[in-house]
Amino acid sequence: MAEPGVETRTRSSVITARAAASFDPVGRSVATARAFVRDTLQGWGYSDVVDDAVVLTSELVTNAVVHAGTAADVLCLRTDEGVRVEVADRYPEREIPIQGTGRSLGSLDRENGRGLLLCAALASRWGVEYSPTYKQVWFQLDLPQRPVGTRSAGPVLPIPLLPVADARVRVAVTQIDRTGSISVWNEDAQHLFGYAAEQVIGKPLTDFAAWPQTPGIGTGIAEALQLSRWEGSYGIRGTDGRVVPVYASHLRVRDTNGEPSTVCLLVRDDERAVIQSPQRAPVTETGAESHASDPFEVFIGSPAPEDLDGLLQRTVERARDMLDGDAAFLLLATDDETELEVRATTGLPSARQRFARVPVEAGTSRYGSARMPAVHEDLTAVPGAVPLLNSTGMRSVVTVPLKVEGRLTGSLGVAAESAGRYSNEEALRLQFAADRIALAVESARLGELERLRRGSLSFLVEASDLLAGTLDRDQTLALMAQMTVPTLATWCAVYTIADQASDPYLSYVLHEDEERIDGLKALLSKIDPPDPVPTPGARVWTAPAEAGQRAALLTSKRELGLGSGPPVSSGIGTTLATAAAVGGETVVLPLVARNRVIGMLTLGKPSDDHFRQEILELAEDLSRRAALALDNARLYSERVAISQSLQRSLLPPELPQIPGVEVEVIYRAAGEGNEVGGDFYDLFPIRDGAYGFAIGDVCGTGPEAAAVTGLARHALRLLAREGFGGPAVLERLNAAILDEGARSRFLTLLYGELWPQEDGSAVLKVVCAGHPLPLRLRQDGTVEPAAEPQPLLGVMDDLELYEQMVTLDPGDVLLCVTDGVTERREGTRMLGDDGLADLLTTCTGLTAGAVASRVLRAVERFAAEPASDDMAILAMRVPEPHRS
Repeated sequence: MAEPGVETRTRSSVITARAAASFDPVGRSVATARAFVRDTLQGWGYSDVVDDAVVLTSELVTNAVVHAGTAADVLCLRTDEGVRVEVADRYPEREIPIQGTGRSLGSLDRENGRGLLLCAALASRWGVEYSPTYKQVWFQLDLPQRPVGTRSAGPVLPIPLLPVADARVRVAVTQIDRTGSISVWNEDAQHLFGYAAEQVIGKPLTDFAAWPQTPGIGTGIAEALQLSRWEGSYGIRGTDGRVVPVYASHLRVRDTNGEPSTVCLLVRDDERAVIQSPQRAPVTETGAESHASDPFEVFIGSPAPEDLDGLLQRTVERARDMLDGDAAFLLLATDDETELEVRATTGLPSARQRFARVPVEAGTSRYGSARMPAVHEDLTAVPGAVPLLNSTGMRSVVTVPLKVEGRLTGSLGVAAESAGRYSNEEALRLQFAADRIALAVESARLGELERLRRGSLSFLVEASDLLAGTLDRDQTLALMAQMTVPTLATWCAVYTIADQASDPYLSYVLHEDEERIDGLKALLSKIDPPDPVPTPGARVWTAPAEAGQRAALLTSKRELGLGSGPPVSSGIGTTLATAAAVGGETVVLPLVARNRVIGMLTLGKPSDDHFRQEILELAEDLSRRAALALDNARLYSERVAISQSLQRSLLPPELPQIPGVEVEVIYRAAGEGNEVGGDFYDLFPIRDGAYGFAIGDVCGTGPEAAAVTGLARHALRLLAREGFGGPAVLERLNAAILDEGARSRFLTLLYGELWPQEDGSAVLKVVCAGHPLPLRLRQDGTVEPAAEPQPLLGVMDDLELYEQMVTLDPGDVLLCVTDGVTERREGTRMLGDDGLADLLTTCTGLTAGAVASRVLRAVERFAAEPASDDMAILAMRVPEPHRS
């Protein structure tokens, strides 16, 4: 029986393509699965649903590989209606909560059940299927409905409503080969952008294209060039460094040899009507095309643009033409209705003003509020009344609000270069047009916000995954910058603060153009860093733009011989390019972790560019995640440094030279170095002709083990030099360990004293307290234990230990190791004492260093996995006398 809220059966549809992959139950599989789904859907041309599919796949694969702990199988199916993604795991016993049954699907604050909540919210259809061996969750994402039909023609429009174009319309034709490089560049392209054909042919289009990088709003340039057809807006950087907004139509073709390429037609963005494909109009039952009679379509023209930017641009063009103005602009209100953001202009420097923000209430009079219509007959009489028009040459302006259900959603204005052009009559006409388009604009804006929200969610999922994947401070800084450039900003700088008493330090700089990084870093190094203010949110920082302008002005004066310094022979291009790079809006976001400002994330735009509010909100969310990741990396680095310093302090700084005896010690700490190990060794002189040596292993790791290690090493030296013998030394050490109480740790220890003899041999007295037995290798290749096992230290109060005497003849070797050597494992196999003895029999005739190295290599090669325990190897050999 079907449960409410969940489909258990899919609708039949024709499958036109499929792609499948399996992912192991490890954390990195989640990111790999996301990349698989994203690449598959973009390859199919389904960019409209990519972000939703990636988010849902991420949650479902996380449930499988992290929570269920099984492998995940992902299957993507393409149909005419959309795409279906199936995620299966091998844990069918896991129960799926169903809506409407009294069991909650979960909440967004809890990891469990969140994937099903997202399925219910984002998917067109979804369901769960069980079998005896697996559980499968699937979801269907339908493609947006796009009206299609037969060929159609637009209505006959009055001449004033026709699109405006130059007397000589320029259509740039370029062709891009399979590698993304330009192979064709016509004369109109040279006229529009300034480059001759020989300057661009063979170079990648990405060197010249300024592609919109708002997450979730558009397809990337690489993907667009692979699609069979694509239309949209972007920019081309001209020879003067400025971006020329263009409208482009791409068509993917192949030549007679089957070689694919992409033909691109480009016109100025304000002349997009020349190549823009009209939307198919629906056909009536009688076959006649429907004619637009809606006032909105009469004003905007039919068909209306589908995207928000296109709709806004069409609106300002129609408003300008309707009132015979020289310029027009449209601003959209922020969610709190306190500011207006410039979104479309015509007749104004749009690139300079785009996304600039102005307050809704600019004054106390009705003309200072965007909530009411306003007419300014002469702006020279009221300077600054319309900040957007400052220094543009406009004299008169009429502005009207856009409202939906009484709520301010935007402002529409038309301006003219002459004074007295507009009256209340024009304001009424413009207000009537604004009322017709307000609902459509708000609907398109909400649709864009929803796409941006979903794209932002996908972006933050990827960012969190990358930041969580490293504890290296420098790599974290690089990731922070690489995630923001060019997705959120043109350039980025990260300042870090070591402690409360330190000044901010410029730690990392990145620009989307690598050639600009050095100049940008040099400029930022010369100005004071931003103040480390903990207040959340982005704040504008004008210092880089002002410094860049001063440097450019000074360099230009020197170039012309007008400055106090010598003329500049080189570098003026770099200085001007750097000034342009920082000439736009620059914002600073605090990096706050654990109630402390640990740095600042600085984002910038090139000359006259501004950030849109949604991007700043996304950057603020990213900065919170990045701050915590950066602080975690700092804490980890400090911990590693402390641990390594403590570990070094517990080992002897250097080994003494023992006459007549070769000594070699090898020590290897396991893990990443963030824990102090319990293995230690020592070799020290006791008195003339006598030397002490020790090798031990304290139970556990960390500070407690380090305390016992330090106690043991220093107590051994002190007691031995006081004249105590081996048993007495270890008995007193045992008492000292037990005196530590709850902090004590048991200890295995091999301690001995060595006396080199005049006949070339060496006499040793050893005590083996619970430690792996030392092995003696004779010249004839026989191996035997050099001591007997005795109780370990730190367990019993009364120990009765004894020492054993060993004589090493010339050519003999004494090998001492910790249990990290003998307990080396590979599955069920273990090296063991016997394995070590067998290995030692092959070392006859080797020096002490060669013996220790051979043992280490054998241990490392015994298993494929890295060692999980510390290892200490101490080899002593009495060399054979030289024969003359």
